[in-house]
Amino acid sequence: MESTELITPEVINSGMSYKEYRDLIDSLLADGKTTGENQSQQIVEYAKLNNQRMNRIDKTVELTEEAAKVLKNIRRSQTWVVLTEGWCGDAAQNVPVIAKMAAASDKITLSLLLRDEHLDIIDAYLTNGGRSIPKLVALDDETHEELFNWGPRPVPAQEIMMDFKNNPNGRERQEVYQQIHKWYADDKSTTMQKEIADLIKDSEK
Repeated sequence: MESTELITPEVINSGMSYKEYRDLIDSLLADGKTTGENQSQQIVEYAKLNNQRMNRIDKTVELTEEAAKVLKNIRRSQTWVVLTEGWCGDAAQNVPVIAKMAAASDKITLSLLLRDEHLDIIDAYLTNGGRSIPKLVALDDETHEELFNWGPRPVPAQEIMMDFKNNPNGRERQEVYQQIHKWYADDKSTTMQKEIADLIKDSEK
């Protein structure tokens, strides 16, 4: 089965807007919970921290001039399906930016899906064999063909993670996550915006 066949109109319609996604996370955190089946204290603490990250990014993220221009000139109506979870640090860094980009174009509809409720879809978009998120899949609204996909991280952040996996050198995973989040803070989403803008431009050719 083609990966795009898994993302049926029914699946897309079941997805959440960015506001609905944030409201769900807030509601779960109010009950000491997060999205997904793992409700360990550690995961819930991650979700709290990541919610704070999203709040900050919502207030501070600005589209680059290039990204805004590309988004304004999109010709094909499309749906951006994003697989995500509230406890995921990379999702916290990237989903608010994806939402900001989608909101800048009247050609884009955003549909957020919880990864753990759609394992068949994420398994069609594995990253080095893992179910890494967030994962953005852009689909043409008329033909349902995949225009592009992106994720789970901008290339430089992914290179930091791959370097750790290939050469741990006694480092702890948490140390590497801190390095990646520092990279996100320094980059202010400019690399991610360029990567997605370039994918959009390629899909419009």
